Amino acid sequence: MTVAGLLLAAGAGRRMGTPKALVELHGEPMVVRALRALHDGGCDPRVVVVGAAAEAAGAAVRAADPAAVVVTASAWERGMGESLRAGLDAVPADVDAVLVLLVDTPGIGPAALARVAAASTPDGIVRGAYDGRPGHPVVFGRDHLAAVAAAAHDDVGARGYLAGRDDVTAVEVGDVATRDDVDTPADLARLVSD
Repeated sequence: MTVAGLLLAAGAGRRMGTPKALVELHGEPMVVRALRALHDGGCDPRVVVVGAAAEAAGAAVRAADPAAVVVTASAWERGMGESLRAGLDAVPADVDAVLVLLVDTPGIGPAALARVAAASTPDGIVRGAYDGRPGHPVVFGRDHLAAVAAAAHDDVGARGYLAGRDDVTAVEVGDVATRDDVDTPADLARLVSD
């Protein structure tokens, strides 16, 4: 199974006050931290979607992982759906599945990513679960990629495609990951103090 890693890191981080891709956590930008998790979790190839602060975020990605593909979402201001579409368009057609990771979920590391990726199939959908509650990451088998891209718009991302589906496999990752988003300076401060 070839599982590509797709990192969505294009947002402006309005509540954070700066693009979250460039927010430093333990001395490194969150985009670099997430990219390393994809690499160490076995995702190859790796595609990173940037938008706000595209030049700086792209430079950080290229310095950390020269093999990663950097894509600038031209309509990133519209929301996550636009970034998801841009990223899916850049994923090679021969992959079996695509694991989608959000840059603002630094508690999801390589162990969780590898576990979810290992459960993927070309015709399936797999989600990380936390005490049985579905969350990130999400892996879409290649049979779903065109439909996911078609359903993504504005700030909806894949949420609409996933809603009400009964064919999604949940893989528990709560023992090796946390589902918390880092959206504000207070979130970041809590994470650093833990």
